[in-house]
Amino acid sequence: MNDLPATETTTPISGSAGTTPLVVDLDGTLIKTDLLVETANHFVTHRLLSAPSLLVWLARGRAVMKAELAERAAPDPATLPYHAPLLDWLKTEKATGRRMVLATASHRKLATAVADHLGLFDEVLATEGSVNLKAERKRDLLVTRFGQGGFDYVGNDAADLPVWAAARQAHVVGASSTVLAMARSQGPVDRVFDTERMPGAAALLKCMRPHQWMKNLLIVVPLLSAHRYGDVQALWATLWAFIAFGLCASSVYVLNDLVDVGDDRHHASKRRRPFASGQLSLLVGWVAWPTLLMLSFLLALATLPLTFAAVLAGYLVITMAYSLRFKQYAILDVLLLAGLYTIRIFAGAAAIAVPLSFWLLTFSLFIFLSLALMKRYSELRPARHRGEAGKLRGRGYQHDDLDMVASFGSSSGYLSVLVLALYIQGGEAAQLYQTPRVIWLACPLMLFWISRAWLIAHRGLMHDDPIVFAIKDRVSWFTGAGLAAIFAASGAVT
Repeated sequence: MNDLPATETTTPISGSAGTTPLVVDLDGTLIKTDLLVETANHFVTHRLLSAPSLLVWLARGRAVMKAELAERAAPDPATLPYHAPLLDWLKTEKATGRRMVLATASHRKLATAVADHLGLFDEVLATEGSVNLKAERKRDLLVTRFGQGGFDYVGNDAADLPVWAAARQAHVVGASSTVLAMARSQGPVDRVFDTERMPGAAALLKCMRPHQWMKNLLIVVPLLSAHRYGDVQALWATLWAFIAFGLCASSVYVLNDLVDVGDDRHHASKRRRPFASGQLSLLVGWVAWPTLLMLSFLLALATLPLTFAAVLAGYLVITMAYSLRFKQYAILDVLLLAGLYTIRIFAGAAAIAVPLSFWLLTFSLFIFLSLALMKRYSELRPARHRGEAGKLRGRGYQHDDLDMVASFGSSSGYLSVLVLALYIQGGEAAQLYQTPRVIWLACPLMLFWISRAWLIAHRGLMHDDPIVFAIKDRVSWFTGAGLAAIFAASGAVT
């Protein structure tokens, strides 16, 4: 045991729970996540060009890699997803005067930060130097420190089995039925704490945000505007484009949540997202997003023109640039968001090989810029009302920018209606519709919807994503049906 951290040898401690030290594991036990994965995720997503350094550090040993990451990426212990029932029990045990020890394979710097935040632990044993304090090494250190059977141990997975075997009593947190059975075969198991996790498939589906696929209905717009809704081949192409774009968008949503996990934990609602809340391992995300992306491009290349795949690649580049960097820059972020909406219309046109209308693209740019600004407004408003100062976390806006954002957003929405009115008077509308002036009725309807949406946002009743609001809002559905009826009544030229 010469490679163990230097420690003082004491007389083995035994007896009742009140006099027996309670040793608690950190990763997956006290918290629902793993600090090695957390720090690696932060390092890769914020220092992408330095990511190969991980392999260099790993070649020198896991303890070295943990030390290097701990110096560069330390999560906020106040926002980590703790196992609440376990934490409540630990506080009760601490109140009795019981000695508490945090023993973890995470690096000492990170473990000490957690211990200092909680104020429960009398001692911290953690990975330090060249020693990765896990499994048998943790067991040996604890036996040296407290004696065989001289401590109780709280753990969560197979790596804890050797430690449970050396403990007086085991407490198990969120382990599988197999691990729980193996723990019971090692010795007495007292408390078993539930994982409080949703099924992995459900958590991953939530990260994919299938409700956001509603945005991809914009792919259908070129089909409708070209009046090719009776073309079966075009309908199939649009369907494949919708699915391929949805898979690509979902891959980016998963990646975006991986990038934002630290910021999300400071947000009132986003902290409940699967990665931020610890419902889903970050490692699952790093497998899921490239898999979804690969499926998206395989489908596009197999069923659609190369121009669609090119547009999809452009969407991917822009949205990843937005997620990794540009969403932190005010104004540029909402312009990119508006562009990401508009690029879906490009994709729909590429899927069925039809030219795009200047009027359609201009209308799209203004209306989607309004929605993007509405999203930012809905994030800024609660922060200002809570009295927070400075920049919105993870964004480039000051809380004092709220009124200016509202002005930009409402103006952009009204400009989209002006573009629609000018389109009606132009020659292109006369070529596509028998009575294009009927479309003018869409203008007051659009003015109503935009004004109402901004009024709801101003009252603080808007979901932070206007698309989600529109999906759930009955008035928005009636507005959409009214617009469809107006365009139908104008009589398409065949």
